[in-house]
Amino acid sequence: MKDTIISLLNEALATLKRRGVVPEDTSPAIKVDPTKDKAHGDYASNLALMLAKPAGKQPRELAELLIDALPKSDAVRKVEIAGPGFINVFAATDAVARIVPAILDAGDTFGRSLTGAGQKVQVEFVSANPTGPLHVGHGRGAAIGDCLCRLLEATGYDVTREFYYNDAGAQIANLALSVQARVKGLTPDDGAWPEDGYRGAYINDVALGYLAGDTVDADDQHVTAAADGDDLEAIRRFAVAYLRREQDLDLKAFGVEFDVYFLESSLYSENKVEETVQRLIAGGHTYEQDGALWLRTTDFGDDKDRVMRKSDGAYTYFVPDVAYHLNKWQRGFKQVIDEQGADHHSTVTRVRAGLQALEIGIPSGWPDYVLHQMVLVTRSGVEVKLSKRAGSYVTLRDLIDEVGRDATRYFLAARRADSQLTFDIDLARSQSNDNPVYYVQYAHARVCSVMRRAESDGLPFDLAVAREHLALLEADQEKALMNRLARFPEVVEHAAASREPQQIAQYLQDLAADFHTCYNAVKVMVDDGATRNSRLALGLATRQVIRNGLDLLGVGAPEEM
Repeated sequence: MKDTIISLLNEALATLKRRGVVPEDTSPAIKVDPTKDKAHGDYASNLALMLAKPAGKQPRELAELLIDALPKSDAVRKVEIAGPGFINVFAATDAVARIVPAILDAGDTFGRSLTGAGQKVQVEFVSANPTGPLHVGHGRGAAIGDCLCRLLEATGYDVTREFYYNDAGAQIANLALSVQARVKGLTPDDGAWPEDGYRGAYINDVALGYLAGDTVDADDQHVTAAADGDDLEAIRRFAVAYLRREQDLDLKAFGVEFDVYFLESSLYSENKVEETVQRLIAGGHTYEQDGALWLRTTDFGDDKDRVMRKSDGAYTYFVPDVAYHLNKWQRGFKQVIDEQGADHHSTVTRVRAGLQALEIGIPSGWPDYVLHQMVLVTRSGVEVKLSKRAGSYVTLRDLIDEVGRDATRYFLAARRADSQLTFDIDLARSQSNDNPVYYVQYAHARVCSVMRRAESDGLPFDLAVAREHLALLEADQEKALMNRLARFPEVVEHAAASREPQQIAQYLQDLAADFHTCYNAVKVMVDDGATRNSRLALGLATRQVIRNGLDLLGVGAPEEM
């Protein structure tokens, strides 16, 4: 319906151009939005206000001219002018109701498009250090990243999901020392425990597995413990593989899988980091000072130059990231989105600067970033800080065990990534309308219940009858619900383009509210077959859109609650 109104306004604008009322070179982006108050129609446009200045006329006068020039359409019942010059459109009931059979015919594909058809995009997310269980922050990254992949796929993109394992550097060395200490019988309370060692109970689990000579399969790794407490390298390999496997199991329980697992260590074993550094040196963008090698990142928008190689010969954090992203570019990914925690904000500019300094045609804004803020977990209004397993933080598995996968995914994806999130365990577990995931899922289950009742009462749904009598869906609550349903494809496309999965969650909450309002106001199981089947069709269309939307969030659509 919205597209129909935009098309009609475009034709009216073309008519005014031909008449000389509006300059030929005026080409505004016509905006049409659903009205908040249905007394003002179904849709409103500010086109007259946008055209007033170039046309040299008052907005209300221009609105009258636009309305006079509107082509006749059976989709429009009437058009009015409101306020300073808004054009309010009242849609014909049968035109609004056309969305119902469109949804039922499209089924699971409703809301999908080919916007990104033929385009490849790589999304890197989670990318946790394999030094312990995934924490709730990783969970937020997993939820946002996976939902973003689903949105991009729904709009036609060829998506590759990638996990970058930071399995090199000081943190991995500390992990190995921690496991070795446990293998030798030390505990975190012993004075000989490594100063920067890890203290969670999971370290003991790793040590026990090592001592037992376990074999660990983690993606492309097959590692058997040497069970030699003095072989630190063997302990490191086993510990990394063990924790990679644990993280992968947690992600699978969360409904998240990856196409590619990339190891940071491979950048060193294949000499890719040093090759990248030599490219930067050869390009003339580096200099030496105080025994360190610096990159002139200020040439590319940074506030100061950055050290690449410290005086002790070790590379700084962002250098392997530059090498890694060079590898992405060389693999043919011209569109890359990195979903990371907000603590990575400081590396964005320097990684992009390093890629620019390579001078191989990488765009200045490449890659794209989506950065998420921290998560605060509460129970009974009090912050929950500790996990029995991790010791120092709340793990993703803790949340899944507490509230289930659906609620965990929904809550972690339902807020803008750049806003801090308070995860209320009590709310997530509650079966009330205050719990947004319950509220949405209940709308889906409610339709299923109505359909079962119709069947048990000997009044099964008849789609043919519904198609013939959709014009009977004329109550304000029914029209509001249908208008909301019609917006779903637009919401999906906008959420994908803006990298904001939370738009889907918000839409579903609004849709559920419209449905519950309609269900409470309009009786479905009436004696008149035409009316009953039309209302059942509207319920089925609502159920379909809710299911499609929940699928984009990786959340289930239960038939009973």
